[in-house]
Amino acid sequence: MTNIKKIPLAFGNGISELNIPEKNISSLILPSEPEKKEDEGLLIRKALENPIKSRRLSEIVNPKSRIAIIVSDVTRPTPTAKILPPLLEELYLGGAKDENITIIFALGLHRQQTEEESKKLVGEDIYKKTRCIQHDTSRCRRIGTTSRGTPIDIFEEVLDADFVIGTGGIEFHYYAGYSGGAKSVLPGVSSEEAVLTNHKMMIDENAVSGRVDSPVRQDMEEAAKVFGLKFILNVVLDSKKGIVAAVAGDFIEAHRKGVEIVDAMYKVPVEPADAVVVSCGGYPKDINLYQANKALDNATQAVKDGGSIILVAECAEGIGNQVYECWNMECKNPEDAIERFKQCFEFGGHKSAIVAKAAKKFKLYLVSKLPEEKARTAFFTPMASVQDALSAVLSENPDAKVHLMPHGGQTLPVRKENKT
Repeated sequence: MTNIKKIPLAFGNGISELNIPEKNISSLILPSEPEKKEDEGLLIRKALENPIKSRRLSEIVNPKSRIAIIVSDVTRPTPTAKILPPLLEELYLGGAKDENITIIFALGLHRQQTEEESKKLVGEDIYKKTRCIQHDTSRCRRIGTTSRGTPIDIFEEVLDADFVIGTGGIEFHYYAGYSGGAKSVLPGVSSEEAVLTNHKMMIDENAVSGRVDSPVRQDMEEAAKVFGLKFILNVVLDSKKGIVAAVAGDFIEAHRKGVEIVDAMYKVPVEPADAVVVSCGGYPKDINLYQANKALDNATQAVKDGGSIILVAECAEGIGNQVYECWNMECKNPEDAIERFKQCFEFGGHKSAIVAKAAKKFKLYLVSKLPEEKARTAFFTPMASVQDALSAVLSENPDAKVHLMPHGGQTLPVRKENKT
């Protein structure tokens, strides 16, 4: 009698259940999040009172300082409404005045937000008393070029401030290594040309999740240094979006401290298995295929070459990006997409090229609500259920060892070095 284990996997706002024989389970890849949580406000205040390699903000600013605070836009889970009150308190302590403070939403190349969204992000009170504006790519000024050739074009409202503070969350990022830190400047408040030039490096071998030496991040940090970003306040979130750590101070040193915390929570050493079943973690992480790819990307680290990846992602809003959708329809096979990306960098098309790279190494199965044809053109084999997908894998190899990743967007398997 085989022992069967029931594994709940998040799918949209619901759950998809997988029944898997115990003998096939290689491991359950889970984050090691702190059990006990400190008060969120206290964590932020502590970080601001003990900044890394920097004086306190209250010692830097004065009543005349024109201050710009860069905050994440609506596409990021950063709890800006919780970060701002202690940050403003610290600024007031140094005599800063509301009328000299501007909050800037770092849209990068994302769409403009509605007033409702902006209000919700910062909180009613702060929205009323503080000037809040959105980044505008058409109002950037060039102040230099990075050594990798990226123009440093910064939003003029940021350039005209006396002191700039970057805020955001630190988590794995599939080509910048990690989010947070310098990212609030580039791509946050940079021109379209700057963002696209920087993002072209994402096809580099080292431009992967969990590496601070990603050329994309190194380039971002060089731009932020030339610009003169002096101070960041970044938080680390757990899978329930609660703040479990905060770091403040020097934009590189404080960021690296945050990175250590993220690594300790979410990097999981694994031996590559025959297959991996990965869920993005449900809505909004699996709202569309464009977002769901982040979990796929992390999962590639946990599978042997030639193995299978089963991606569990509802994709209620379809592919999620028109350029990505066009590339899927126009590229007949993975080679097409990879070649086309080398010839012509087009944002959105990068997702097609990244999945194509994975499709050449692994068998990709997709459990979603996408029409089958759309899954196929995106280089996946569509499956009606996660159970069907597992059956397909086990029918080829009944003894297959399978890793299970219920929080695919957040956990990063790291291959154990084989000791020879």
